[in-house]
Amino acid sequence: MPNIYRCTLELHDSLYYATREIGRLYETEPVLHNYALCYALGLIDSKKYATTVSDEKAYRYFCPTQVPMYEEHLTPLNQQGIYVTPARAVHHTAVLHTWKYADNRYHVEMKKTQKNIPSFGRAKEIAPESQFEFFVISAKSLTFPQWIRLGKWMSKAKVEVKELPKPQQNSTKEFTFPYPLNPLDVMFTNQVLSYDTINMPPVSLIRNVRMAGEFYSFEGLKETLQLPIQMEYRFSS
Repeated sequence: MPNIYRCTLELHDSLYYATREIGRLYETEPVLHNYALCYALGLIDSKKYATTVSDEKAYRYFCPTQVPMYEEHLTPLNQQGIYVTPARAVHHTAVLHTWKYADNRYHVEMKKTQKNIPSFGRAKEIAPESQFEFFVISAKSLTFPQWIRLGKWMSKAKVEVKELPKPQQNSTKEFTFPYPLNPLDVMFTNQVLSYDTINMPPVSLIRNVRMAGEFYSFEGLKETLQLPIQMEYRFSS
């Protein structure tokens, strides 16, 4: 049976990434994508988990190109039996920041320019002290960093980890999973019956998922937790 960890993440800075753009408003959804969590937890660029030379040289703070390499970076985690679910907000608040910029062409050419008309935008961010929760499934025991950074501003967040009791594998039947899931990672091994969609790049997520398939259950927890089995990173062709 795998090791399964329940991870709680608490923000110590405001978190920003553009889930959606509505005119001049750039909004951050209170959901953390599982791709982003893999990078933040150091599962991608750490030599401890790397299986290829390209993985060992993967970036941490600098990306030489603007081309995502999700399939190349995440496939080695399948080979190691490591999977991270997306994170849902346990509780959160939002803050709205307004930014402005102006036309500074006069700094380039020393001649009269047209009227300087400023522009502006708003960013809806997740406030500090907001908390998120997600799960990590691993074929081997893992050690997690206490502090990670997330989002466009590399916001600081604290990670607390609790290993769950050894899971029990249940036969195929219908169950509900209230946490967000990556549909590409779950639909090939489970029959998804109904769900709510969370539109966000690079792959929209689903939540409140009713499905039929095998799942892990746990004894001794305060709540009923049924976690889908055989989730792994898959990519659309």
